Amino acid sequence: MGLIALGINHKTASVQLREKVAFLPDTLTQALQAACDSTGVSELAILSTCNRTEFYGFGDNSQAVLSWLSQQRHLSLHELKSSVYVYEEQDALRHLMRVASGLDSMVLGEPQIFGQVKVAYQHAQQAGTLGQKLDRVFQQTFSAVKRVRTETAIGANPVSIGFAAVQLAKQIFSDFQQTKALLVGAGEMISLVAKHLKEQGVQQITIANRSLERAENLAQELGGAKVVLLSDLADVLSQADIVISCTGSQLPVIGKGMVERALKKRRYRPMAMIDIAVPRDIEPEVDDLDDVYLYTVDDLESTIEENRRARQQAAQQAEQLIEQCAAQFLHEQRAQAAQGLVTAYRQQADEFRVAELAKAQQALAQGANPHEILERLSRSLMNKLVHSPSVQLKQAAAHNEHEKLKWAAQLLGLNSKDN
Repeated sequence: MGLIALGINHKTASVQLREKVAFLPDTLTQALQAACDSTGVSELAILSTCNRTEFYGFGDNSQAVLSWLSQQRHLSLHELKSSVYVYEEQDALRHLMRVASGLDSMVLGEPQIFGQVKVAYQHAQQAGTLGQKLDRVFQQTFSAVKRVRTETAIGANPVSIGFAAVQLAKQIFSDFQQTKALLVGAGEMISLVAKHLKEQGVQQITIANRSLERAENLAQELGGAKVVLLSDLADVLSQADIVISCTGSQLPVIGKGMVERALKKRRYRPMAMIDIAVPRDIEPEVDDLDDVYLYTVDDLESTIEENRRARQQAAQQAEQLIEQCAAQFLHEQRAQAAQGLVTAYRQQADEFRVAELAKAQQALAQGANPHEILERLSRSLMNKLVHSPSVQLKQAAAHNEHEKLKWAAQLLGLNSKDN
């Protein structure tokens, strides 16, 4: 039984289908155990995120896993087959490494998927479906991801507007963690910005939004933030070192006059203002003011495009690294698989040795000539060791199996030109 990988992702299936086959964390243990019992797969892990659901395991029948999934989710096999991809052996290992490294993600090089792969590994451990072979596969994958992250620049450059906005603000302030941030809006983009700010250590965050409830929900997700109505924006603007705005307003919500008054209250301490809304939230004239660093989504897009190109170059290096890691691991696994055969062969040879030695010792005890005993011992041991290979070589020659003969010569350490 070999390594298999089977699944669907954002490239092969609609969000509606991905939702149907997704597994909630609290159902994974039961699902893993049920899948192993029903399919004959000896070891199994399930990776389930918003963009993919994938099965990794050891077995010889990926069709059984697919059938189990269709039954569990009440989906037709035809519907699943049109969206499912299946990989085996080195291709399966390479796919897992690419997924864990972010090379197969919607956002190239994103780091979150690595944590999700680790969670899948932990769930398999808890369910008792992670055996030695699959454990080695995951450990090798973790090692490959570490190399990709340390030896390439795949994750060095931000490629999302939200993250790029935070990174830009971080470059302006040397004491970034001590800054006060004002987020205008509470939609998806601002939610991502807020989380990036938190990850970068910014603790003082204020959220201004038309709907107080939506702002409070975001504040709760962050573990605490100040919340104000958008109508109170002028009152809190002077307290902000960083302003990042993204509302759905058709007209600017921050004007030049509002910023001038805020600067006066701040005694003209610098402000970074990043407008990622389209149409713009901040009047362009604000850029005329001293002590204000104003950036728009166009400024970020040019940076992001450069970073995308940089990530593409890094991705090529990462692909080469993964290819090396996958090939090396499978080479080691195949060599290890031969260890049992080597052990059995050595044991057989040792049994021959012990048997012949016992005969020799018995003959010596009976007073036989030592020279004759040694001659008989060596000849008998040689005959036993070469008997089986000799028979196989004669059969190969009789059937014109030239490749087998050539391989046998290499195996026996013989010079092929002598055969």
